[in-house]
Amino acid sequence: MNGKVSLNPSATKLRVAGLARLSTCDWPGELVATVFCQGCVWDCAYCHNPTLRPAQGESSISWPEVFSFVESRRGLLDGVVFSGGEPTLQPALLDAAKAVRSLGFRIGLHTAGMEPERFEALLPWIDWVGFDVKAPFSVYSRITGVEQSGDKALASLRLLLASGIQYEVRTTFHPALLTLADMLELRDQLLALGVTRYVIQRFRSTGTRTGRLSPLPEQQQLDLPSNYGNSFLQFIVR
Repeated sequence: MNGKVSLNPSATKLRVAGLARLSTCDWPGELVATVFCQGCVWDCAYCHNPTLRPAQGESSISWPEVFSFVESRRGLLDGVVFSGGEPTLQPALLDAAKAVRSLGFRIGLHTAGMEPERFEALLPWIDWVGFDVKAPFSVYSRITGVEQSGDKALASLRLLLASGIQYEVRTTFHPALLTLADMLELRDQLLALGVTRYVIQRFRSTGTRTGRLSPLPEQQQLDLPSNYGNSFLQFIVR
């Protein structure tokens, strides 16, 4: 395969809002470029990329431009991460991932799992997934504003765990949205599913829509009981 794959009619329809040409934090341990896909149908109060929620954004980068840049970084970057927004909402993502993979890059994906069928089709082309788990699955709408959103997230998480692909499951914590009891319930759900790597992310107000949540001190950590994690659940607070 060669660069002509970038002209695939489906791949060129990928709505790209931004491109981080070098990132050391979007895929732990890897040097990557990160493609920010436009559009998300959930309304999480702590979202730090609210400009990416509309299906059409105020600015965009064409897929051929993204592909050309990625092609020029062969041998310099380890991989490419598709983030968002929610990348799996776009049918063009699969062909875009195939195109990048044809250049020899490994593929990472940030997702909340809101499109299980599309996510399942992507998995054979993905090397690592950063998977956002918002809350105990029965109360997902408290975070997302969308009923039954937890059902889709749970279905996607099960697909991910069955695939054997490397992953990091993470939850953003804010005490106005999640209680300690919620976190303990979620811990038990993740353990039952077989999750082994789990990150609790502290809320940061930078980039969020002001006024939706009160800022927290940057150093605040969730006061978890000492036995929150065990040998079956490696958890990190960051």
